[in-house]
Amino acid sequence: MDSINRRQFLKAGSVATAGLPFAADLLATQAAAPRASSKMIAIQIGAVSFADEGIEECLDILKERGAVNTVMPAVYSNSRGTAGRHKPYPGHGKNVEDLSIKGGNYATVHPSFYKDISIDPLATQATDHPGFDVLRDLIPHTRKRGMKVIGLFQNSFNEKLPGADKLFSFDFNGKQTDALCFNNPYHRRFLTGLVDDYVNSYDIDGLIYVNETQGAFTDMIGARFRGRERGLPGSRTCFCQYCIDKGKAQGIRVDRLKAAFQEAEKLVAAGRAHQKPVDGFYVSFWRLLLRNPELLQWEHLYHESYREVYKLMYDHVKAANKNCQFGLHIWTNTSMNPIYRAEQDFAELSKCADFLKLALYNNCGGPRMASYIQSIGDTVYGDLPLQEVTQFHYRVLNYPSEAPFAGVSEAGLSANYVYQEIKRARAGRGPGGAKILAGIDVDIPLSQLDIVEGAKMENARLTTRERVRDATGEALRAGADGIVISRKYSEMKLDNLSGIGDAVRSMS
Repeated sequence: MDSINRRQFLKAGSVATAGLPFAADLLATQAAAPRASSKMIAIQIGAVSFADEGIEECLDILKERGAVNTVMPAVYSNSRGTAGRHKPYPGHGKNVEDLSIKGGNYATVHPSFYKDISIDPLATQATDHPGFDVLRDLIPHTRKRGMKVIGLFQNSFNEKLPGADKLFSFDFNGKQTDALCFNNPYHRRFLTGLVDDYVNSYDIDGLIYVNETQGAFTDMIGARFRGRERGLPGSRTCFCQYCIDKGKAQGIRVDRLKAAFQEAEKLVAAGRAHQKPVDGFYVSFWRLLLRNPELLQWEHLYHESYREVYKLMYDHVKAANKNCQFGLHIWTNTSMNPIYRAEQDFAELSKCADFLKLALYNNCGGPRMASYIQSIGDTVYGDLPLQEVTQFHYRVLNYPSEAPFAGVSEAGLSANYVYQEIKRARAGRGPGGAKILAGIDVDIPLSQLDIVEGAKMENARLTTRERVRDATGEALRAGADGIVISRKYSEMKLDNLSGIGDAVRSMS
């Protein structure tokens, strides 16, 4: 799409959807006069869907199929996880996998809001859909439907932009990476510039920030799904001068830190090679921590730093519009890694967010859990069979109903897992804490990296309408303040999206 005027854009979906198999189903659903939910029922959606199908058509489908009352357009993203299209194609939109999306700001950049960010703010303007502003062009159509708009922006950046090198982090070998540093003042000013721009320039109802990172130490030991595939331990971040100065100011013995990470790297390398230390992996892991407390101090510094940035963005939102909501996406790693979970204190996060969206992706969660177990089973828990490692995590994380290691890739995680996490989050946020939203997996695609040894990708438990309905129902039964249909509309089958509507309307 080289150029497009707004009238053509709105009509695009009418042509694209005419005669498709779901049209008759959609008309039948519309005739049912569904009841609206009092809870937030949101969906993440990229600008590409509006380009492919038309704004009017998309919104009608979202409302009728998924009982959606809140749209979360990816307004700033350089990731295909929240923007673009994926295989397998869901039966709507274009059957084209856009492997080379340019990404950036899908709203109009207003340069006056961006001060001293090391780059030309106009260079961040997305060019994938010329002439289309995802907020300006969307909001009038949501308003007449009684739908709210919460812009989604993501922890990502185009490292090829001139001056972008000043925003990025360094690994402990001194090499600059393509990851962003939360202690970097240029990055902080860029994020507050985005927030100021969106809240002051548009009549939005809120913003949600997506950050899926953890500290260098937990990343190094592979304490995340796909942890085996994360490259050399020495590539972990961040060890830039901003972080080093902040660490020293907090009393961290930075001079010992590099040596501590080098020792940790040796333990990880031995684990990946299945070369058991004399005292085993678990004892060696604790010996490493006891001798090098800087490792956990550095991990905590990382989490403290991005909580500072969360609070900074929250304050900017409220200064511009006290009624505008600010929310945080809570990475699915909190469902796997107990160390990461310990850093996600919902009462603490409630000080810098109006709502927390927990990524409770039970369909792809089975393969992801297995890949996490396989990864951490090489390092910290290398003394144990993987089934025992799995059961330990289930007990620690309070998941009483999940499949054993040998079957979790193909079974997925249960609807009860969603229930347990919502109950935990509601209790953990404390009185007056942030609202808790359940991120529900609808057709999140699997990667071959998600499939562990011995599991077959073709047998993995894919999304069904019933599984979506059950997970949504359990989230609402547990007291969730709302639902966020994830990851993005362009990869969702419409019948599976209808599972959200089934559950929401049955409980309205």
